[in-house]
Amino acid sequence: MSKYEIIDCIMDINRTARQDFLDQFTVKDLDLYLEHLMQVDLEEIALSY
Repeated sequence: MSKYEIIDCIMDINRTARQDFLDQFTVKDLDLYLEHLMQVDLEEIALSY
């Protein structure tokens, strides 16, 4: 994924994230953050059942 695709995904999950802030990070850092957000999101879904 491109940097801006990753940022879009992050902003879909973390509604408080701002593009201008996320722009400061490398693709690798953003990818790691997105993986973390996806893991947390799945855990929240699992706990809600």
